[in-house]
Amino acid sequence: MARPRTFDESIVLTAAVEAFWTQGYEGTSTRDLVRFTGLNQPSLYNAFGDKRSLYRRALEHYLECSVRARIRRLEGAPHAGKAITEFFAEVLYRTLNDPLNRGCLLVNSALEANGEDADLRQAVADELEAIRSFFEDRLQAFSLQQEGAAAIEAKQGASHLVSVLLGVRVLARINLDPACVTDAIGIALHSLGLPPLSSCDVH
Repeated sequence: MARPRTFDESIVLTAAVEAFWTQGYEGTSTRDLVRFTGLNQPSLYNAFGDKRSLYRRALEHYLECSVRARIRRLEGAPHAGKAITEFFAEVLYRTLNDPLNRGCLLVNSALEANGEDADLRQAVADELEAIRSFFEDRLQAFSLQQEGAAAIEAKQGASHLVSVLLGVRVLARINLDPACVTDAIGIALHSLGLPPLSSCDVH
């Protein structure tokens, strides 16, 4: 009979997220995972599989607690345009207040995935499509709430917003210039007639 687990899976996955998010997949060793999670190697891999399996579980945990939770909270907001602005305001706040300049684990995964990571590449693509669909849905709703709000078609606008999101997250890892990322988001919102960042108060 298998022994019952004596640890909180969510806490361990959160610790694994911190390891991979801070050091990247390739840069994170088994020793690092043991140090971050507090579990020894046999316990860690018995519970979550090998390093690749643990990484996928950690990424899923990260997405569920961050991006997906944000979308769930904002997709039902009464003001569709402000839902998009608040999405980016939260991204900007977290970007500017991360002393390690880690960017986004989802975007980092896209950058690290290689030709042999077909499963990971598909998972990242599916998640980015979910974000794009959220933007498109909110842009369509916004155009009905406010006549002439969007300067371009919702599908194109959503793709543009995803591109800006990816660009901002990559810039945050390389050379974080607060004015640069703030302006990039602000111009994208303005081009679609969306409320400005100043309309949001995110902490």
